[in-house]
Amino acid sequence: MTSASLHSRKSPESQPAGDASARNEERGGNAENSRAGSPETGRPKERDPFFDNAKYLAIALVACGHAWEPLRDGSRTAAALYIFVYAFHMPAFIIISGYFSRSFTARPAQLKRLITGVAVPYIIFEVAYTLFKRVANDDPTYPISLLDPWYLTWFLVALVVWRLSTPLWKIARWPVPLALAIAVLAAVSPDIGDDLDLQRVLQFMPFFVLGLVLKPEHFQLLRRREAKLLSLPVISGALLFAYWAAPRMNAAWFYKRDSAQELGAPAWTGGLMTLALFGCSTLLAACFFVWVPKRTMWFTALGAGTLYGYLLHGFLAKGSRFWDWYELPWLHTADGMIALTVFAAALVTSLCTPPVQRMFRFAMEPRMEWAFRKDPAGTARSRTADDVRPDAQRTPVPAGR
Repeated sequence: MTSASLHSRKSPESQPAGDASARNEERGGNAENSRAGSPETGRPKERDPFFDNAKYLAIALVACGHAWEPLRDGSRTAAALYIFVYAFHMPAFIIISGYFSRSFTARPAQLKRLITGVAVPYIIFEVAYTLFKRVANDDPTYPISLLDPWYLTWFLVALVVWRLSTPLWKIARWPVPLALAIAVLAAVSPDIGDDLDLQRVLQFMPFFVLGLVLKPEHFQLLRRREAKLLSLPVISGALLFAYWAAPRMNAAWFYKRDSAQELGAPAWTGGLMTLALFGCSTLLAACFFVWVPKRTMWFTALGAGTLYGYLLHGFLAKGSRFWDWYELPWLHTADGMIALTVFAAALVTSLCTPPVQRMFRFAMEPRMEWAFRKDPAGTARSRTADDVRPDAQRTPVPAGR
């Protein structure tokens, strides 16, 4: 990687696949990721392991993709796997984020969670990444800019914008076609600029809107055995196409950070590629969901900590470039690539664990009660609930009830 690319805020590896549909979507008690407990017992709702599994597997693919990125020039296999994974891992994460945003109506409690769980982590990590770059890359003058996200933080900006726009998409008659039209216009508009990474926000937005319109029954269809059988030829064909396209295709199309003209292509290709990649990415994301386990697995609990793995692994991913770790010839062999893949998956797995979550919760999920006015109506509702259901909170639930 050249020094010019390291100084750019639009580096290829800044493309996550990750949610980060952070824990905020579930913290509000969304029914989409839980099965409601008995209103009489007051039992807490249960998380659906399918979505936690999907988020963990997606974030593992994020880390693997970042590990493969420097290997692409010397390995067609690495380049093909990189293209294949980048075609769906980010769309899958964004679809999940949209799905868990369906109940967002900009209520005070929801806005508070959006600020503390997405906006504040963006500010903290934008500053932290910039300071890290200054030290690790010996670039002491590199500026801190909250309007120009660097590396992984762009996704947090996008999530804030998308979620705030949710009420508008919910009243639109044809939300997905409208979002696609906006994405097409962005793809042919080179003057949009870098502020808030607006190109990515607009070009990835159709996947968020698609998640908003999906219903539980759509995911149920993907749990059928027939869906697995149908996905096999799709995945096989996609891998073969990625291997063919690796030396011929500009992978920057998958980052959606530039217009067609900025990629050196005619303007009309921007609209065509936007529509083609939306169809391709949606199909591959569906195939990914088909193979996500539906039952509780050893990694299911880690799905609640994917934002931690996403943001924290970026320091090592970037550091490996700054410190020239990829200069080691062995890493560019088949054994080296396998070892890197295992290491990347293990690293991000460790960063999603509860001890790491407890250590960095101050930055990822700060409570910040001091920053918000108390909601008298919410306090009154809470008191009313306590008065009406005292037994539900103090009386043990009989076994088997």
